[in-house]
Amino acid sequence: RQILDKIPGDNDINVSYSQDRYIFHVKRTDGLTVLCMADESAGRRIPFAFLEDIHQRFVRTYGRAIFSALPYGMNDEFSRVLSQQMEYYSSDPNADRINRLKGEMGQVRNVMIENIDKVLERGDRLELLVDKTANMQGNTFRFRKQTRRLRNTVWWRNVKLTYAF
Repeated sequence: RQILDKIPGDNDINVSYSQDRYIFHVKRTDGLTVLCMADESAGRRIPFAFLEDIHQRFVRTYGRAIFSALPYGMNDEFSRVLSQQMEYYSSDPNADRINRLKGEMGQVRNVMIENIDKVLERGDRLELLVDKTANMQGNTFRFRKQTRRLRNTVWWRNVKLTYAF
């Protein structure tokens, strides 16, 4: 109640109040105020995402009836939704879109690094292949030269044998 009394005016507002090691996050939209308490370690993004989600679900479920309802009048029905969403936002890493996106970016970065490593490895193999090709060209040149010499030597022997008879 003390926290709700601190909220200024009737305008839509998102505010946080610190009390000991807890932070009270308050969201008022269209005259409906939702509040949650979280550890300092939760930051602001996750609690306000939780409050936005709860606000939307509450309005979608009860519509205009929320303005004529008694305090805690919808608590029995909506407490299950609150419980499920508290569990989700407290433990599921997908609740924080930014952290989820950072995780996905990390995975993409790892895949890119692996691909770059493979390309570099292929490049090394290509260099090795180029070296082997150059070596084979040199061997081919020497082989042709030796073959030509051998052919000439054999031809001259045949010529000498022909004149010898």
